[in-house]
Amino acid sequence: MENHGVILENLKEEVKKDLDIFDLICHVAWDMPALTRRERAEQVRKRNYFTKYGEKARAILNALLDKYADEGIENIEELSVLKVEPFSGIGTPSEIISVFGGKENYLKAIKELEQELYKVAA
Repeated sequence: MENHGVILENLKEEVKKDLDIFDLICHVAWDMPALTRRERAEQVRKRNYFTKYGEKARAILNALLDKYADEGIENIEELSVLKVEPFSGIGTPSEIISVFGGKENYLKAIKELEQELYKVAA
């Protein structure tokens, strides 16, 4: 977009909402409703997406939703996020990953979480 003269930070300031890039582009280009990251996170919580997970896994996923709402999608995709609060209070990264049954299952849970975040509200 920057190659075409569109500076995302300027566009964000113009819209004056705490949107991630996906919502910003959808809102500006296609006049879609502009959902903030916090609104997206709350929609996921309302859909009871977490019920298939155990209590500790649900707590981790909820913390990831909060992290997304505060900082954006990029931060929840990195394993390094598991080294900072609130995750460091839950356990080490390997302990957190083991809650999901291993790295492959953890990454699958993150992918599903992202799909839930960007699912169109009905």
